[in-house]
Formats: sequence, structure tokens, C-alpha cells
Amino acid sequence: MSFRMRLARSRPIRLLGGIAMKHWIFSGAYVLTCFLLYWLYGGIFTFFLFCFANIGLLYHREDKLLYHPESPAHSRVYVPAPSIFNLPYENVYTRSGDGTMLHMFFISQPEDRAKKVPTLLFLHGNAGNIGHRLQNVVGLYRNIQCNILMLEYRGYGLSQGSPSEKGLYMDARAGIDYLTSKTNINTDEIIVFGRSLGGAVAIDLATKEENTRRIWCLILENTFTSIPDMAAFIGSRFFQYLPLFLYKNKYLSIFKIRSMIVPTLFISGLADTFVPPRMMQELYKNCKSKYKKILPISGGTHNETWCQSGYYENICSFLNELRENPSIQVTSDHWQIDDI
Repeated sequence: MSFRMRLARSRPIRLLGGIAMKHWIFSGAYVLTCFLLYWLYGGIFTFFLFCFANIGLLYHREDKLLYHPESPAHSRVYVPAPSIFNLPYENVYTRSGDGTMLHMFFISQPEDRAKKVPTLLFLHGNAGNIGHRLQNVVGLYRNIQCNILMLEYRGYGLSQGSPSEKGLYMDARAGIDYLTSKTNINTDEIIVFGRSLGGAVAIDLATKEENTRRIWCLILENTFTSIPDMAAFIGSRFFQYLPLFLYKNKYLSIFKIRSMIVPTLFISGLADTFVPPRMMQELYKNCKSKYKKILPISGGTHNETWCQSGYYENICSFLNELRENPSIQVTSDHWQIDDI
């Protein structure tokens, strides 16, 4: 037998070879385990990092997704005036609570009627400027026979600043403050009208305890329950599981409406494909006002429900009923949820 074979069969060599093999197996298992852990937990970590990065991006981009003051083009430069429709008006500038300068149109009925008729605070949607709502305002002015204050939110039209949820709420308060300070109108009949985003702003305004006695009634048209609900409807159901603190803008109307005591008319365009009509039904059902009415309008789209027949007649009917049967406003528990 050769020396090489005898050496391989020797006991010390076999012992060393066994140790080396065992260590190789353990080392291989260790490397494989590390690889599997990295593949599993590294993938999970990467996934969560990707999700948080996108959520952070959406958070900072949310204002751009929600507010469109420059659509259509030149909306921040050119604001059509009521004189286009032969409406008498004043260009009004007032400061919001934080000093931001706001632009408004005050459209008044003839002097002999101005102090006898209601005055409507018009809160517009998320795009364009107040001049783009003038056709609807003409109909309100002539059919409802009311004075109208068209408020332009911060960052819209000729108003200064940039839009935000807190800022829009502040601007609406500036509008109601302006109206209640006037001596040439009937301050006992102030109507707050809000469409789409304006409806969320109107709900916040009307559920503030200091305003419940200043607002005669509320008219909400094609507005939504909350921004998280809209995100889930427009985007993915994934958004409905996100915690509220991840939303920069919340507009939690569905919770605020539960403390509403102001008489409220809900106008729901049944052909609205942007805000589902079921959201108006939910708001109506949760509203605690003793005097509320929902008006479903067949064929009414998100921005053109006012074009349908019977629109103005039904508003007049609601206001006349309110005059004949004034609701008894009761005390209500109010809570602050703006900071959720």
C-alpha cells in the first residue's frame, strides 16, 4: 500500500477531515440562513420603505392633487366680473384671520329690496375662480331674489396666499364676519351655500357653535363625506386603511355633520360621477338638524346640477317652508376634530 493511501486512512487525518466537513456544512448553512433572512426581511423592509416613501410623496403632493386654482389656464390672473351678466356688484377685499388678503364679489339686489331679502355666502369648488360660477349665480340672484357674496379662497383668483384646509376654514369665517358686520342687509337670513369642496368648508363653518345663530340655513350640493373616503373611491381601497395623520387635508364632514343643528338642504345630482351620490345620502342621514331635506336631481352632474329643471324652484320652496315653519334650534355638543 502506498504511503499516500496509508496517510489518508490514518486516524488523525480522518478526524481532521471530519471536522473540516462539519465546519463547511455549518458555514454553508449559516451563509444560506443569512441569505434567506436578507431575502425575506430585506424584501419586507424594502417594501415598507417604498410604501412610506410614496405616502410621504403623496402627503406633500396632496395640495396639488386637491386644489386646482390655476385650472383653467389664467384663472389666477383673469376673474370674469358680474357685469358680464349685467349684475350690480362691488369688488371687496377683506383680510382672513391670519391677515391673508381675500377677494370677493358682493352682488346686491336693488336698494329697496336689499335689506328685505336673504343674503347668500357662495363657497365654490376646488378649481377655477369665482368668475367661473357666475352663470349659476345669475340664476340664484334672479330666482331666489337674494344678495350674494362670492368668496374667493386664499390662493384662488385674486386672493393672496396658498390654499390649505385650515386656511379655507378661516376664509369662510372671514366671509360670514363680513356679512354680519353689514348694516344694509338682513343679517337674520344669511344662507351659506357650498358645492363640492365648498360644501366641506360650509359644514365646518355651520357646525361651529359661534355661527349657529348667525346662519339662517345651509345648502350643500354634491359634496363628499371626507377626503379619505374620496381617496378610496377615486384611487384604491388601500387608502381607506391609512391612519388619518397621513392625510394632510382631511375635511371630515361625515363626523362634523353629526353636530349640525342649522336647517340644511342637501342637493344631490344623481348623475355625479366625481362624488358618488351615496355620500350625500350619508351626510343627510347623519345630519342632526331638526329641519333637513334632501333633493335628488335626476341628470344632475357634479358641476351642472343647477342646469336641471326644478333646481331653483325647489330651493325657493325650501326657504319658504323654513320661513313658515322656523326650526327650533337646540343646544348641541360640539367637538373639535380639525387636528386629528
